Amino acid sequence: MAEAPGKRARGAEGEEKIDWRKRRQEKKSEKKKWKEIKLLNRLEKQRMQKLMVKQKEEEKPKEDKGRHYTISVALPGSILNNAQSPALRTYLAGQIARACTIFRVDEIVVFDEEEEGSRSVEGEFHGIGKKGQACVQLARILQYLECPQYLRKSFFPKHQDLQFAGLLNPLDSPHHLRIDEESEYREGVVVDQPTKPGKGSFVDCGMRKRVQIDKQLEPGLRVTVQLDQHHSPDCKTRKGTVVSSHHPRTVSGLYWGYSVRLASCLSAVFAECPFKEGYDLSVGTSEKGTCVDQAVLPSFSKGRCLGQTWSFL
Repeated sequence: MAEAPGKRARGAEGEEKIDWRKRRQEKKSEKKKWKEIKLLNRLEKQRMQKLMVKQKEEEKPKEDKGRHYTISVALPGSILNNAQSPALRTYLAGQIARACTIFRVDEIVVFDEEEEGSRSVEGEFHGIGKKGQACVQLARILQYLECPQYLRKSFFPKHQDLQFAGLLNPLDSPHHLRIDEESEYREGVVVDQPTKPGKGSFVDCGMRKRVQIDKQLEPGLRVTVQLDQHHSPDCKTRKGTVVSSHHPRTVSGLYWGYSVRLASCLSAVFAECPFKEGYDLSVGTSEKGTCVDQAVLPSFSKGRCLGQTWSFL
């Protein structure tokens, strides 16, 4: 029987079958590709936004966290003569150190009312009541209490003036850190440990690991170290940079203890001032003076406090 003319014509043309499965896979791959392109564009947009925000933050003036002014306190060494025993003299010195730490005093000047010329804490203590020894003993105890506990054996040998200093309450100043306490800065002592040529010295900062600094210094020096915050826990040593003792105060606004200065007389408190332009403001205290509630002091503003030094007598 002869085939219908229409069917024979379609078969003669040889039309190909459509592979719908392959077509669907191609559409899926195209759709996936477009999604990936959209995701990349979105990520690039987010990256550009973060970059713009970062640039704006960098363009903003950085907030100055540092404290650029200093506070000094001058007091006579004869204040210890009011105490009746060595233990009470030590306790009184400890109270002075604690009060100065609480009020963030940067310098304590001990002057000699009798002008015996006490300029150093070197020498031996010859007993209570000896002239000039009260200034030396007070200065030595103040220095002892300011020093972090883990450094005291390195800088303070056994001395009669410090007989009862170990019984005093610790100042707990910000630079008196525990062994596992984290901080950007630490006080340390340079140790006598051999290093490779071109490498810095090692410093004992009261941590489980010693710190290798960027400079070669003589053993026995007390230094302030800024620790490298990016370190591996597996390293045997920490890295750090030696900075000045006032760097934590002027840069980070931290209170970093006080320095002690001996003055041979009251005039030497001002004549031997360690600051270039002297003290900007001096306030004297006396039981015969004006009540502190009625005293008028100059205004203190952030712009004016740069390099400013306050002293109290």
